[in-house]
Amino acid sequence: MYESDLDGGKYVCVYNQTRERFIATHAKVADGYFSRLVGLLGTTPRWARPGAGLWIVPSHGVHTFGMLYALDLIFLDRHHVVVEVEEHVSPFRISKVRLKANSLLELPTHTVFRTETRVGDQLEISRVRAAKAPLIG
Repeated sequence: MYESDLDGGKYVCVYNQTRERFIATHAKVADGYFSRLVGLLGTTPRWARPGAGLWIVPSHGVHTFGMLYALDLIFLDRHHVVVEVEEHVSPFRISKVRLKANSLLELPTHTVFRTETRVGDQLEISRVRAAKAPLIG
């Protein structure tokens, strides 16, 4: 459903319809057992740039054991409505478990603040399509 040619993986764009702001323009989808288990482990703080993200489907909570940097978390219900936010979750922590959540977004710190995302906001999640190289000649 969210296939993209970028890096051979699945990517989505996340737009906050309520605040009319982009939350992530290039969020990787973790929807399989292994991709959800690994998450962002092995990434460096360089990953945490504006526009980056990881959408974990399904998920009610996460841990940051083994992480090298802090994250912002946005918990979503099955209709992509924000049910909880956690800002600046430090490495080696466990997030709250939100049973109302169906998925969650892991984002660079300050994303929630910068986008003014709040509980109750409606998000739109759409696939990212790889740009095709223009034909020359």
